[in-house]
Amino acid sequence: MKSQPRKRGTSLLYRKSAAAFRWCHIYVSMLSFSALMFFAFTGITLNHPTWLGASEQVVEDEAGKIDVELLGDGIDKLEIAESLRETHALKGRVKEFEIDDFECMLVFKGPGYAADVFIDRASGNYTLTKTTSNAMSVMNDLHKGRDSGTGWSWLIDLSAGLMMLMSISGFGLLFYLKKRRVSGVLTAVVGTVAIIVVWVWLVP
Repeated sequence: MKSQPRKRGTSLLYRKSAAAFRWCHIYVSMLSFSALMFFAFTGITLNHPTWLGASEQVVEDEAGKIDVELLGDGIDKLEIAESLRETHALKGRVKEFEIDDFECMLVFKGPGYAADVFIDRASGNYTLTKTTSNAMSVMNDLHKGRDSGTGWSWLIDLSAGLMMLMSISGFGLLFYLKKRRVSGVLTAVVGTVAIIVVWVWLVP
């Protein structure tokens, strides 16, 4: 008589936990679908950068002159950078700003983009070299989080967490499928062993 409530409770817990794993797997999969497809696709294009022209670049040289008053003692880095940005429609963030007795050097960086500026402090004359890449290169840089800012870095971390949760919930759900349990676990083991074998034996 005492075992019946225990069985009923165990059955209820079983159904609820199975439903929780199923719910988690479905909705986490849908939430991370776009991120998973993006990082999977750009993983391939990173491995083969010549396939879609990601290695191609366009280099442009420009020149100009900046007010020498901005280049004296107590250089206003922000005003110089924003003046150059407005004049030449520069993108990205200022990654480097170096100053010596003779010149200033600025580097603007963004995904698939770079602009190097060299300013002569005595005359205010400067040269600018812009290097731009196509959309595929931009996507590859976004995959790596290169020069993409803090917000995108957080998105990468969140996407990775969701993908891990999706995998864990899928693995957990497998244990509620009696007919697929053994074959599913064996498949996971084979996949893990394959990664280790390639790493140990084929990676130089």
